[in-house]
Amino acid sequence: MNDQAFLDHVADRLAALPGVDAVALGGSRAQGTHTADSDWDTAVYYRGPSFEPAALRGVGWEGEVSELGAWGGGVFNGGAWLTVDGRRVDVHYRDLDVVERVLAEAEEGRFHWEPLMFHLAGIPSYLLVAELAVNEVLRGELPRPAYPEALRREAPRVWLDRARATLGYARAGNAPRAQPTEVAGALATAVMQGAHAVLAARGEWVTNEKRLLERAGLRHVDAIIASLGDGPDSLAAALTEAAELIESAAAKAAESH
Repeated sequence: MNDQAFLDHVADRLAALPGVDAVALGGSRAQGTHTADSDWDTAVYYRGPSFEPAALRGVGWEGEVSELGAWGGGVFNGGAWLTVDGRRVDVHYRDLDVVERVLAEAEEGRFHWEPLMFHLAGIPSYLLVAELAVNEVLRGELPRPAYPEALRREAPRVWLDRARATLGYARAGNAPRAQPTEVAGALATAVMQGAHAVLAARGEWVTNEKRLLERAGLRHVDAIIASLGDGPDSLAAALTEAAELIESAAAKAAESH
């Protein structure tokens, strides 16, 4: 099958599952940044207990299908890693009751933070809203929200506070002990938190960390981490430089709005 025929095939099979109201395409393929080898990231939208993973398992595609809540029960509450026609397909479970609640919170400038594997800064609950805004709806209907003005006001402060706290802890605890590994980890985490602040101030959606530093103009942190010394003074200096980098980028983003 060519790409369009393959996508139609997958979307039709997912949309036919009991309880599924809508199907969306996400990731690089929805944003036009994919390569020929990129995964096909999809999501099934359902409401409450209407969807059962057993139905997806029953389609017979090769791979692993999790139960609801198996991925932590939060933003990523479960899904599947599948191979269809020799291509990698990810399926995320999206409960519309949860999505609509998170959307209402985002419109009031509120969100919560969750840890997620492979994401240094973790993820905001409004990632669910970002998906509605940027993903391609394949079957059914879904809201297509603009970036809420209240979220643009509030989210940068929350993310900057996290970045400052991360760097402050490393400055007080890790640098004096000459712990370059811990300092490097703090730098990486804090700059991702700062990048979230920058993108939120611009009103730009974020769905993952893959290009977050480039988009926020914070790639210079690579040079800071690469030049880390192993003494307290050099580690403290690196933390200060990173803090200045983050604050400058966040200030420019706020001024542009």
